[in-house]
Amino acid sequence: MKRICALIAALVSTTAVADPAAWSAYGGGPGGGQYSPLRRIDAGNVAGLKLLWSFRTGELGAGTQRPGKLTFEANPIVAEGRLYLTTALNTVFALDPASGQELWRFDAQPGRGRFSEMAARGVSSWVDAAAEPGSTCRQRIFFGTLDARLIALDGATGRPCAGFGEAGAVNLRHGVHIRDAGDYLVTSPPAIAGDVVVVGSAIGDNRATDLEEGVVRGYDARSGRQLWAWDPIPRGQAGATGWQATQAAHTGAANAWAPMSVDVERGLVFVPTGSASPDFFGGTRLGANRDANSLVAIRAATGEVVWRQQLVHHDLWDYDLASQPVLAELTIAGRPRAAVLQATKTGMLFVFDRTTGEALFPLEERAVPASDVPGEQAAATQPFPPAALIFTRQSPVTENDAWGFTPLDRYACRRKIAALRSEGLYTPPSLKGTLVYPGWSGGVNWGGLAFDPQRQRVIVATMQLPMSVTLLPRAPEDAYAAMAGSGQFKDSEFAKMNGAPYGLRREALLSPIGVPCTAPPWGKLVAIDLAGAPRQAWARPIGTTAKKAPIALALGMPFMGGPVATAGGLVFMAGTTDDMFRAYDTDTGRTLWETQLPAGGNATPAVIDAGGRQIVVIAAGGHGPLGTTRGDYVLAFALDDAPAGARR
Repeated sequence: MKRICALIAALVSTTAVADPAAWSAYGGGPGGGQYSPLRRIDAGNVAGLKLLWSFRTGELGAGTQRPGKLTFEANPIVAEGRLYLTTALNTVFALDPASGQELWRFDAQPGRGRFSEMAARGVSSWVDAAAEPGSTCRQRIFFGTLDARLIALDGATGRPCAGFGEAGAVNLRHGVHIRDAGDYLVTSPPAIAGDVVVVGSAIGDNRATDLEEGVVRGYDARSGRQLWAWDPIPRGQAGATGWQATQAAHTGAANAWAPMSVDVERGLVFVPTGSASPDFFGGTRLGANRDANSLVAIRAATGEVVWRQQLVHHDLWDYDLASQPVLAELTIAGRPRAAVLQATKTGMLFVFDRTTGEALFPLEERAVPASDVPGEQAAATQPFPPAALIFTRQSPVTENDAWGFTPLDRYACRRKIAALRSEGLYTPPSLKGTLVYPGWSGGVNWGGLAFDPQRQRVIVATMQLPMSVTLLPRAPEDAYAAMAGSGQFKDSEFAKMNGAPYGLRREALLSPIGVPCTAPPWGKLVAIDLAGAPRQAWARPIGTTAKKAPIALALGMPFMGGPVATAGGLVFMAGTTDDMFRAYDTDTGRTLWETQLPAGGNATPAVIDAGGRQIVVIAAGGHGPLGTTRGDYVLAFALDDAPAGARR
């Protein structure tokens, strides 16, 4: 009991000293939100924003087995006067935020083997309140690696903290059944809750039914000792809600790979979980699969589940909860409410009471299409929020929706759509082939959403891309390889789903010239007001066809990255396929500033203060799967003037 009380006291004290302008954690702070209270750069002067400094990491994927998978998704943080970030291959840098000068670097050396992903979104900082000022490892930088280690570095020097785990690292593979080593890794920064470091995992999808466990664990920030572990799948628990016990024992994943959030005052960690394995067939995991595809509030000190809300029942579409939960103070029906917001790949926004899990806007369970696949039992209903909180199309895509630049494109897309099962959102995968819209990239992915507390306005970046998934009767493994190499399915991804009666083929639904088969925008920003009755304030396409077509058309392009809002009335976002970085007016969505980046800015920006100067920092290294320009840049933008003390 004394230990729990001490942890809670530490959580409360951390809140009291936190600087909301510091960008001290992924997404801006412990509760996410991708918002800065800095206001020096505003709608009136943002046109004068210029490059202040540029830093190059030197990482371009040389020597890796799958260089096409490499991404640069880092959201930098600022702590103790230093800017920290990590590359996809787990080299951590500390920079001077005012000049971009390198202070130190640490290469975690995860190896150059085969990894299911090559991404790392950030690091986390913790300060030991019990340590002497200036002592070694008083400030620690925590991060996870592609080879599944949790590492603690001294924030001042970059040297491993010897007293943490073994020589500064904890092996996260210990205690987990590892099926394929390169498919169990960490891509998002750990959450810091007082003196507890909370970490999830990324698990390679669709290899089999019995993948690695999606366990979430809490570690002592000083010693690296494991304090607790929570598995979203109730193994060995007879009568567990939403599961058949014998199937649960042999099911993997349901892991939390996206960033988590912390309510420091309440001592809660908000965990967004993904699908149980495999993603597209659930006959070996019948039931709702409670705690998979769920927002789960966990007591940081003990690992106890306080409440849970499942946002996709019995997932068959790879609709992981992929974005960071966002803590927000809202006024609803004239009453202040401490809320947590969760955006989803389905293009919906859910809002819950942070303490109880009560839905603050009513949810409706609606009937959805049934499965026609032998052995499958799709959920009969799925939860939906009010219409104003739904920002992608839900209705069926039909032949009449076929789109293309040329008659041949449109004809080919009509044929593709006509051949697929398409009954709207939540149409289950089929042997015929199913049109999935939005696809498994979202909707909203790891780029998340920005919340402007002054305006009570959410800014969400969402994709609208059609995709198709076809279940394949079980065949020898080399049969899938033969199909993949036949040239008939050059844009398809095949998966074995060992242990299931089916394999898998999936792909983006594209015309012969590589254009999505449904009309643009394929990427857009949407502003949603949550004060009073929720309403959509505006929506704007983001990105042009530049670099993908001879003419730059502002159609709204696919992206990977997230928006950031500021008190200056701006929304900053890059991430689109044209490699541009833009500032939008928070009130209207109008583009106020844009600049060409040397590589794809497929990351979420950070807005920081450096000696009284407001700076906007973004990682620009490209995104292999999206096909943006490859690079190794960290770029900082600022106004020419830098008046002393001008930070708000």
